[in-house]
Amino acid sequence: MTATKPFSQACENNKSPILAILREVFTQPTTVWEIGSGTGQHACFFARQLPHLTWQPMDRLENLAGIQRWLDDTQLPNIRSPLALDVNDDAWPCQAIDALFTANTLHIMSAAEVETLFERLGVVLNVHAAVCVYGPFNYQGRFTSDSNARFDQSLKAQNPVSGIRDFEWVCQLADRIGLQLQADHAMPANNRLLVFKRIF
Repeated sequence: MTATKPFSQACENNKSPILAILREVFTQPTTVWEIGSGTGQHACFFARQLPHLTWQPMDRLENLAGIQRWLDDTQLPNIRSPLALDVNDDAWPCQAIDALFTANTLHIMSAAEVETLFERLGVVLNVHAAVCVYGPFNYQGRFTSDSNARFDQSLKAQNPVSGIRDFEWVCQLADRIGLQLQADHAMPANNRLLVFKRIF
């Protein structure tokens, strides 16, 4: 019996708006490393729509089998087999990154893990690397909508150390490693897509 592919309705809802931004950011042939690939839906959709890119999914070990099922169904030449990555790992499976994408990850991680993520990116990102971060953010310590406030409550009910992160704090972490904010795009369902470029 063939295992069922994992499915996220949120991925289906946001993939086209995200794609419109990625087309503007990842214009040159390169490998895009995706942290937190989840179900694998984004990886397959973006790889199909952006054939000049090579897509490298990464996620925690327990999610790799589900991602691989999506890859097996799509059979795209420009997407690699998923790699295991936990941001807390001492060794990451990547040493030089020119393009990075992550969606709906920062609010799942603890604040300490978000700090670790940026510290490790400071090691692996090349100068001029482009980084796209998608998800909900607070501004000046405030929720941008009632739905985001409810979402934050539901996150904390599942894991008290998770929660929607402050835009200003994330930008501070990015600034420490030479990531300069290029754009802050409003997205559907009270999400944002932050675009950074490494300047040193």
